[in-house]
Amino acid sequence: MRVARPHVYVALPLPDQSIERVLAACEVTRYDRRGQPSRQELIDAIAAADGLLGSAMLPVDADVLASASRLRVVSNFGVGFDGVDVAAATRLGILVCNTPGVLSDAVADLTMGLIVALARRLPEAERFVREGRWLPGQGVRLGSDLRGNGLGVVGLGRIGREVAQRARSFGMHVCFYDVLRHDEELAFCTYQDLDDLLRESDFVSLHVNLTEKTRHLISTRELSLMKPSAYLINTARGQIVDQPALVDALREERIAGAALDVLEQEPPAPDEPLLQLENVIVLPHVGSATVETRRAMLELAIDNLLAALRGETPQCVVNPEALAARRDAS
Repeated sequence: MRVARPHVYVALPLPDQSIERVLAACEVTRYDRRGQPSRQELIDAIAAADGLLGSAMLPVDADVLASASRLRVVSNFGVGFDGVDVAAATRLGILVCNTPGVLSDAVADLTMGLIVALARRLPEAERFVREGRWLPGQGVRLGSDLRGNGLGVVGLGRIGREVAQRARSFGMHVCFYDVLRHDEELAFCTYQDLDDLLRESDFVSLHVNLTEKTRHLISTRELSLMKPSAYLINTARGQIVDQPALVDALREERIAGAALDVLEQEPPAPDEPLLQLENVIVLPHVGSATVETRRAMLELAIDNLLAALRGETPQCVVNPEALAARRDAS
């Protein structure tokens, strides 16, 4: 008797080589338009699906999960999983997977690039050339060396560690704040509580996961602790920063500037105030946007999906407790 193959809904574009891996093991329904499916389209598509492969930006709430009686795994293409109701998935025995690790170098490289750009005022200098000005005496302010400056890393996970180690190679003094790792003794950085880190750092770089505890971790009070000469860098999640509070701090020059790869609303509204400020760099969430990293992320997301559908434990599971919930229900 022929065994029915699992049914997978693929909610993001896949290159031929990658989709062939999924097609070899599963029946596949694909979302074949730009962007991502609407909530109702997603509900309809996964009603009979065993697996979902989608972007980390795809919202998968409790009602969406409850509508899929056969769903066994949500495999995210991305390190984030805040778009998935993990608690609901766990209760239903649905594994939630992501792709950490493989993007650490790309995001750390971008973070250091942003630190260099802020310190040396590169966007400002580039604008001056395009405007027909050239000589340093014609308005371009001098930048700063990184050597000897202090970097505060908020969140010392995989990416935070890579940033800290890169910063040390630039001759920076590095400290970190992390709710889990404050007892560690590390050769390349020292622990400080968050308030002291904000007061003393010349650059503050955010690398925490988005949770209810870290939502608006940086708001008016925290920004007021930073030096007027300090810079904020966020390559983690936009909601970690209270964006209106940051706009006020930048407008009033209570901090020197910011570099953001992530925003509270993505894409931003055309009238977003941040886009009108010259002391901020805004990028379109490109932390992992290298050919090599995106390829590795996609292959890991597919590995996670297929392992779960085979009844194995995937390499990267956000909620291993779902395995117990699934066993209890069977």
